[in-house]
Amino acid sequence: MPTRYIGDGYWEIASRQMSIVTRSEQERFKDAKITVIGCGGIGGETIEMLARMGIGELVLVDKDAFDLSNLNRQTLASIKDLGLDKSAVAKEKVRLINPYVKVTTFNEHVDQTNIDKVIGDSDIVIDALDNVLTRVIVSRAAKTKGIPYIHGAIHGTLGQITVFLPNSEKTYEEMFNLPSRGKELSEEVIGDLKNVTSGVPPVIGPTPNLIGCLEAFEAYKIITGVGKVTVAPKILTFDLLDLSSFSLDEL
Repeated sequence: MPTRYIGDGYWEIASRQMSIVTRSEQERFKDAKITVIGCGGIGGETIEMLARMGIGELVLVDKDAFDLSNLNRQTLASIKDLGLDKSAVAKEKVRLINPYVKVTTFNEHVDQTNIDKVIGDSDIVIDALDNVLTRVIVSRAAKTKGIPYIHGAIHGTLGQITVFLPNSEKTYEEMFNLPSRGKELSEEVIGDLKNVTSGVPPVIGPTPNLIGCLEAFEAYKIITGVGKVTVAPKILTFDLLDLSSFSLDEL
């Protein structure tokens, strides 16, 4: 790293946003730890924005590697990255953007056996996933640990985002009326959840990237205390083919 970036370099990176937050508010973000589960379309943009805004520590989780089909939307992906682990590429991208961010990676799928290890003592866990079963596992663990869980999802040009705080009126499963609500994750219930999301959904670049930006900013608001968080059961939804569709509703 060039000498000029040692010491106060962090604050030079953050300087353009310091009229939006106070130094003490930004210090809270600098000291915070966020887990992002998924380093693909939504996750890639979330990770980049968190790094650029000056998060202190990131835990990045993804088992997959980049392939050609990722190039239409996943901003971490490039031709030179094909075949490489998404979590490793994400870590290197963060280093190149903001070397003051500490990064830990888990190159594994999240399930009931490793979720506590993955989330650890994070201040926030961000859902950049593409299936309901893993979201249920993550949301339950976050609830148990008293950690805010930021949910984002897309389908084609449709997007949605909401935040589940430890004291939110509804859980993720209750809000979306999932077949697992109030039940143990037995084989039968797991099968029901897998049936909720099946097949490969359509997606175009701007949709997951917009959700990723919004998730990163929800995390920024939670930690710094600036602005109003989109707390469940409120949910922000949109369809990029109809810009008048942007709305904040309550489920």
